[in-house]
Amino acid sequence: MKAVVRTRGDRIALRLQPRMLTVCAALALTAAGVGAVTMTTGDYPVPLLDVLRAIAGQGPPGTDFIVMTLRMPRLLTGILVGFALGVSGAVMQRLSGNPLGSPDVIGFTNGSAAGAVVVILLFDGGMYQVAAGAVGGGLGTLALVYGIAFRRTLSGMRLILIGIGLAAMFLALTNYLIARASLDDAIAAQVWLIGSLNGRRWDHVRPLALAMAVLLPFVLHYGRKLAMLEMGDDTARALGVPVARTRGVLILAAVALSAVATAAAGPIAFVALAAPQLARRLTRSAGPGLMAAGLMGALLLAACDLATQRLFSTTPLPVGLATSAVGGVYLAWLLTHEWRRIRA
Repeated sequence: MKAVVRTRGDRIALRLQPRMLTVCAALALTAAGVGAVTMTTGDYPVPLLDVLRAIAGQGPPGTDFIVMTLRMPRLLTGILVGFALGVSGAVMQRLSGNPLGSPDVIGFTNGSAAGAVVVILLFDGGMYQVAAGAVGGGLGTLALVYGIAFRRTLSGMRLILIGIGLAAMFLALTNYLIARASLDDAIAAQVWLIGSLNGRRWDHVRPLALAMAVLLPFVLHYGRKLAMLEMGDDTARALGVPVARTRGVLILAAVALSAVATAAAGPIAFVALAAPQLARRLTRSAGPGLMAAGLMGALLLAACDLATQRLFSTTPLPVGLATSAVGGVYLAWLLTHEWRRIRA
């Protein structure tokens, strides 16, 4: 069921989907609840009122340090990374027409990881240099995949198959560099490759938030044309959509979102794959909505990080282990479901 809200004179008309809005609101509230639990529990429990006072700058020094220095940057990094991965996965899956068309499956995440590992092992780069290497690796992978897969038009299946092949090549390059590195450098690179929110500070939050503030408006603006692109290029052109420009901007923005997320937290597996599909099932829409997918990604990553912190408090585990465990089960279910659907 859809509703249309119009201004006087019909100058502006907005099509609203009540179920989509309800699901987005529920996901946002649930993510806020997970954030509240994250901020108030742990080795040093902090009452919610004291958390709010610390955020307002009126908390005592000890509470202010726990809330604003240790917990808040980690939580915000997780939410922003999860949102970016969810939106990126939704765009790529809708453009490819395949639920497996997410950045971590078709090579963009592996390309970002390879770029970061090159900077870590060969140039001994710092945080910003590693982030630049991850973004450069992701965009370089996009150029390779797009250059090989594009033949007058962009086939979703060809994009996925070429991306999977390049992902394997980048994984081999990463493993080769780690095998040739010194023990300390190899350990540092391998820890980064797991994907983690441990030790995240405001220096991670600020550039990530800035990058998303630049990229998300492009995605949301051009994302309104995704439904028409899914009808086919000829139909989309007949409806007035500049197909090549729209697809190019969406792919570039989606890969950039995935790359900056990888730069901030390492390659977090399966969030970009699972979040859009879970959001689509909740909204019961033909394709995953971008906002719903982003909120689902933020919720998944924040919840997985909370689980790793509380269940393994003595040894803080990287959140990438939790998302890999959950995502592996989801991928097996998705492949089984698609196989049964095709056979039926």
